Amino acid sequence: MKYHTVSTSKSGHGAVFTNAKDAKEYQKNHLGSAYQVFDRMPGKIPPLGAVELEKPVAIEKRVGAPSEGIQIYTDGSALNNPGPGGYGVILMIDGEYTELAQGYQHTTNNRMEMMAVITALEGIEGADRKRSIVVHSDSQYTINGITKGWAKNWRRKGWKKADGKPALNPDLWKRMLEIAEELPKLSFKWVKGHAGDPLNERADELANGAAQGVDGMRVDEGYVN
Repeated sequence: MKYHTVSTSKSGHGAVFTNAKDAKEYQKNHLGSAYQVFDRMPGKIPPLGAVELEKPVAIEKRVGAPSEGIQIYTDGSALNNPGPGGYGVILMIDGEYTELAQGYQHTTNNRMEMMAVITALEGIEGADRKRSIVVHSDSQYTINGITKGWAKNWRRKGWKKADGKPALNPDLWKRMLEIAEELPKLSFKWVKGHAGDPLNERADELANGAAQGVDGMRVDEGYVN
């Protein structure tokens, strides 16, 4: 049995559930709460800020039906844009679903959309890099930047756009191009946001939850006003 905790304060208040559905419903009603999963009944509810966030937080892993190739669903969010932001990722490999999320103190929606994709792709290792990989995103900015060659053109021109103005987010485009060029069977699929796709909706929940985090929010070092 798994034990699902939702922490709502630094003093360790919150609740413990034995199923993810009830825990996530409780979390939705408590903005800024933190969700964790344990193999054993925890002695106490972890206080907010107790989770190490140097790496993206693996919120949950579960097993479902095997998917064809590697399927990735991503989303990004920034409150008031720019403002506190976060990204959410669902990584599906051979039937194992892994959810990732991370919050940032001040950033933009586009940067979080990009960070979601980068985080997912950089997390694919070994022989999996040669497999078919499909990224599902509702960000046309992110998808078109790669599939239409915009980012490659900006890089070739020293991160300048056709009109000579600086291209936005060159640090993230550089990372995305580098990892994309190492994945021979990578493709992107646009999905309409908030249109009922359950995995897109879940990625959106993860991103918004991360953006509303209190402790463990990172600084987006590459963000330029």
